[in-house]
Amino acid sequence: MRFSKTAALAGMAGLASAQTYTSCNPTTNSSCPSDTGLNKASYSVDFTAGESSDWTLSSSSASYSSSTGAALTITESGNAPTLISNFYIFFGRVSVLMRASPGTGIVSSIVLESDDLDEIDWEWIGGEDDQVQTDYFGKGNTTAYDRGTVDNLSSGTQSTFRNYTLVWTETQTEWYIDGSLLRTLTYAEALNGKNYPQTPMQIKVGSWAGGDSSNAEGTIEWAGGETDYSDGPFTMYVKSIEIENYNPGSSYTYGDETGDYSSIVVSDASSDDSSSSSAATTATTATTKTKTTSTSTVAKSTATSGTTGSSTDSSSSSSNTTSSSNGTSTTTTSSSASATVNVSGASTLGKASVWAVSALLAVAAFNL
Repeated sequence: MRFSKTAALAGMAGLASAQTYTSCNPTTNSSCPSDTGLNKASYSVDFTAGESSDWTLSSSSASYSSSTGAALTITESGNAPTLISNFYIFFGRVSVLMRASPGTGIVSSIVLESDDLDEIDWEWIGGEDDQVQTDYFGKGNTTAYDRGTVDNLSSGTQSTFRNYTLVWTETQTEWYIDGSLLRTLTYAEALNGKNYPQTPMQIKVGSWAGGDSSNAEGTIEWAGGETDYSDGPFTMYVKSIEIENYNPGSSYTYGDETGDYSSIVVSDASSDDSSSSSAATTATTATTKTKTTSTSTVAKSTATSGTTGSSTDSSSSSSNTTSSSNGTSTTTTSSSASATVNVSGASTLGKASVWAVSALLAVAAFNL
């Protein structure tokens, strides 16, 4: 999809205001409650087996099938079916096996979002089957909308289940499709870390109508045009979600109002390394993460084989993606990226993925 720079900026502005919110921002309110953590290093959920109590469905309803998993359907204005994790993670890997929704103006998304409005996104426009967008935001900063990318793919996103993965660490964030690297964002690239997503995140997977007639003109244009609900229903399918949490704990607390990852206190860290559901237990210990200890934790949670170096990943990112603000797209195929990650675990439930990520990986970014 090609559109003017003005429309792109207006659309992203509408998107940010519609999707970014927090009930209590710890960078402006020191009395915000702690976040419920995922007290496991590994977690997976299989929606082909039905709904999960670990996830809350916001807006409208979902149906479940043994063949397609959770069906998130938009039938009328106001529908925005979204699966939201009842827990947060603090750096890690999130893999989603899903099919994007078709439909003019319909936006499918995977979003990681924190209480202080750090955000990392995947987005699919319903009128563009062979395209994907990535984006990030730090601390709700919407002064610029030039952080997103638009990439053309060699195959579609709406008729085939594909694996979309985020690998989020202290030093960089990577977006993968079916195990192939699409984009890399480094801590330094995000205003020397000021806009880098680095605080505990919830996972949100769902769809909404960017083309709803009530939205701003720029948002409607960015979403591909006005949505005609009589053409629906419009359905996004989510088979499974697999997570590695690099800093497991029963809760995460902001130690101050800086929003820096080194200030996050992890309570009741667990040595248990796998689970099919999230588990929160009574906090018995508390550890303030420092740049040294947090880096050590991430290194323990990642494999080092089968990757290129982080500098290679960064250069691959710059050549394979383009800013959505300039109205251009770079053709990218899932087989052309410079690094490949084994994502078989997300499509073969119950089997842990073997991840090839650089040993030097260590902070991250996003918006829906």
